[in-house]
Amino acid sequence: MISTKEDTVLLIIDLQDRLIPTIYAVEKILINIEALIRTVRIYQIPILLTEQEKLGTTVPEIKDVLRNFDSYEPIRKLDFSCYRNEEFRRILEQSGCSNLVICGIETHICVIQTALDLMEGGYRVQIPRDATSSHTKEDFETAIERLRDSGAVITTTEALIYELTEKAGTREFKRILEIIKDRRYRLKLGEIETT
Repeated sequence: MISTKEDTVLLIIDLQDRLIPTIYAVEKILINIEALIRTVRIYQIPILLTEQEKLGTTVPEIKDVLRNFDSYEPIRKLDFSCYRNEEFRRILEQSGCSNLVICGIETHICVIQTALDLMEGGYRVQIPRDATSSHTKEDFETAIERLRDSGAVITTTEALIYELTEKAGTREFKRILEIIKDRRYRLKLGEIETT
């Protein structure tokens, strides 16, 4: 399964200020999610953002990037699975897309329940494993294994960016290279593992 620009939605789940402080490898996932946002905006790929009620708002690092692209329009939810939220389903159906790239937190709760429900509903799901996490490494790794076993495609941020880009030599490719270089520099600067 290859992600195409024409049939993909980026879903960012619950990157909220009350959850973030205790998330495993949080610096890495925020850098990678920012790179994904910058990439999908180049290709005019829709972005869906959720916020779990009573957990605050999206962290400033991500909220500011989304606002720069006029894309900060959170869908508030109570369900762990985004797909069980009526507003989310309506907006997703209106997009006409059948492939979702899912990132955010927590992998073993909202990410996995959303992915499983989406696949049950006939959608294709890709999870960049370096753009999602949980409070513990064990919960994260177990959820990734279950997602893979259930039919989700597990990938990485950089692999997905190149998949959406398709080829070198275009005007967009030059902008993508800037995103890739910035991402790699920031990960290296913090000596953050990429997977």
